[in-house]
Amino acid sequence: MMIFALNIVLSIVWSALWNSFSVAMLASGFLVGYMALWLCRGLISSAGYVGYFHALPQAIVLAIYFIKELVLSCINVARDVIAPSPRLNPAIVKMPLDAKSDLEIFLVANLISLTPGTLTLDVAHDKSFLLIHSIYAGDPDALVAELKSGMEYRIRKVFQP
Repeated sequence: MMIFALNIVLSIVWSALWNSFSVAMLASGFLVGYMALWLCRGLISSAGYVGYFHALPQAIVLAIYFIKELVLSCINVARDVIAPSPRLNPAIVKMPLDAKSDLEIFLVANLISLTPGTLTLDVAHDKSFLLIHSIYAGDPDALVAELKSGMEYRIRKVFQP
């Protein structure tokens, strides 16, 4: 977390040097700061330091994946709303969790719920599975496999090197 804070400070310093605090300037400062910290990574040997350079690119991959899934599912739901005969196959499925930490489980459950057409109903008390309602669960096993290999896998890659 310290490295992330340092990267934010470097972004602010970069923006101050250019005398512009626009979003684009702060983003470019963050990128320049990230590259500078990456170049200096050998000077400081810390597990958090190395983890930062693994987690940030994976978080960007997760964000891109989520946006793609969000757009595709919005299109599917919108198509079914206006279609004369929607292709709905609602079902409640049980998805076993490989995610271990509370934060990972929180993100899996909420990103699934934020995607139109799916909703996380419950997390097991022992945190071993999620109950998910989907309006497109023609094949429940395929749905679970898709969620595990997509959303959960990318979230786990952010937190587990």
